[in-house]
Amino acid sequence: MADRLFTLEEARELLPTVRQLLTEIRAAKGEVDSSGAEMARLLALTGGNGHLQNDLASSRSNVEAAAGRLQDRIAELEDIGVELKGIDEGLCDFPSMREERVVYLCFRLGEDDIEFWHELDTGFSGRQPL
Repeated sequence: MADRLFTLEEARELLPTVRQLLTEIRAAKGEVDSSGAEMARLLALTGGNGHLQNDLASSRSNVEAAAGRLQDRIAELEDIGVELKGIDEGLCDFPSMREERVVYLCFRLGEDDIEFWHELDTGFSGRQPL
């Protein structure tokens, strides 16, 4: 069972914070991806001969910093009780009660409001209108 259950009103009140966190999570993931790609490129160029060592150290530092930001934002979202379901999609769920069972209120970045719910085991494909 979820640590926190949200009413629809409580979940809606958190939407500005959730939107901001989801936006920051996606941006941080983008930084991790691009920094990681740059580090891989530099590693391929070195051929194990030690050249570009300063560039590699800088690239590694960038990856670590971006990964730290990503982890921090995900932790903030989880700390308020919201479950991240998809970074690229900006998808998250709010555990809630519906007809005496726990379900998820489902939100995707870009949507105006929380308008869908789904069972715990159906995921996004099982979304139903509220």
